[in-house]
Amino acid sequence: MENRKLRMGMIGGGQGSFIGAVHRSGALLDGKIELVCGAFSSRPDVAEQSGKDLAIPSDRVYTSFQEMIEKEKELPEDVRMDFVSIVTPNHMHFEPAVLALRNGFHVVIDKPITFTLDEAKELAKVVEETGLMLCLTHTYVGYPMVKQAKDLVDKGAVGPIRKIYVEYPQGWLSKGIENSGSVQAAWRTDPKRSGKSGCMGDIGTHAAHLAEHISGLKITHLCANLNIYGKDRVIDDDGDILLKFEAGATGVLSASQVATGEENALKIRIYGEKAGLEWRQEEPNTLLVKWVDQPIQIYRTGGNQVYQMSPGTGAFTRTPTGHPEGYIEAFANIYQSFAVRLLQRLTGVEEEINFPEYPNIEEGIRGMLFIDRVLESNESEQKWTRF
Repeated sequence: MENRKLRMGMIGGGQGSFIGAVHRSGALLDGKIELVCGAFSSRPDVAEQSGKDLAIPSDRVYTSFQEMIEKEKELPEDVRMDFVSIVTPNHMHFEPAVLALRNGFHVVIDKPITFTLDEAKELAKVVEETGLMLCLTHTYVGYPMVKQAKDLVDKGAVGPIRKIYVEYPQGWLSKGIENSGSVQAAWRTDPKRSGKSGCMGDIGTHAAHLAEHISGLKITHLCANLNIYGKDRVIDDDGDILLKFEAGATGVLSASQVATGEENALKIRIYGEKAGLEWRQEEPNTLLVKWVDQPIQIYRTGGNQVYQMSPGTGAFTRTPTGHPEGYIEAFANIYQSFAVRLLQRLTGVEEEINFPEYPNIEEGIRGMLFIDRVLESNESEQKWTRF
C-alpha cells in the first residue's frame, strides 16, 4: 500500500476548549495526520458550530462519542477514521477509550489517563486484548532538551543518580476563578470531573512522570503533604512530596496552583556523581549540565550545533539554534512518534523510525498509582507509603 495521512477523529475539544485546539495544532503540524470527524460537544449547537469552524463535513460531526464510533465503523475502510483523540475532562476518558478500542480504533488520550486507578488497569486489559495502539500525551517529554537530558543519563554521563528535585508551580488558581466563569478552573476543581486529586492529579503527575522519564528510575516510596488554600475547595491545590527512587536515589516533588504570580514554571534538577542537569519548561531550549570538574556546559536546541546531540533530540528538533520551539511542538513530537508507528502498521510501508517512543498505557497506570499513593500518604500517620 502507498503511504498516506492518518485520519483522526476527536472527542471533546469544541468551542471554549483550550486543550482541544492544542491537540489539533500538534497533531496536524507535521502533515502526517488530518482531522476528518469529531464529537466535539454533547451540546448539538456547540458540536455543529465547532464542526463548521473546523470545516468538517456536517455528516461527520456527531453529538456523542457513541454515535461517532458507531457511524465511523460503518464507513468504508479508506474513509473512516484511523484513530481517535480524546480531549475531554478526566471523568470522560475511560468509556470512549474502551469503546473506540473495542470497535477497532486506535487511541490518543490526554492525561491523566482515566478517572481512577481501577479504570486505568481495566483499560490496559482492553489494549492488550485488542492489540491496538494507545498514546498518552504527557507533553513535556516531547521537548528536545528533555530527550537530551535523558540521553546523558542513559549513557552514564552524569553517573549514578543521587538526588532529583522537580517542581511545578502555577498561580492561576490563586483566586477562586472557578466561581467566576472559568470553565477550565471549574472542572479542574470539581472532584466529580477532575478526580479525587486536584493539583497533584493535574500537574503533579506531569512532574512525577518527567522525573521517572529522564532518570530512568521508578519511584518506590513517597511521603506527601497536600494543602487546600482556595476558599470552599474540596480537593488539593498545593502539595509537597518526599520521594525515594530505585537504586537509592531520593528526591522532592513540589506542585502548586496557588503560587501567586507564577505561570507554568515546571523545572527539574537531577544530580549524579559526575554532573547535575537542570531544565526549565519556560526556557525549554536550554539544558544546563553542571560538571563536578569543569565549567557549566549549556546545551541549546537547534540543528546546527557543533556538539553531538542524541538521536532523540535531533528527531524532535525542527529549527536552527535560536528559534524557539515550545509547547505545541512538544505535543507535535508525541503525535509524530505515534503517527509514524501507526502508519507503518496500517500501510505496510516500513522505514527506519528515528523518533523516540511515545508515552503508553503503562505510564498512564503509574500516573494514576501516583495519585492514589499521594492521597494515601497525605491521609496517613505513617511517614512513608510504598509506591
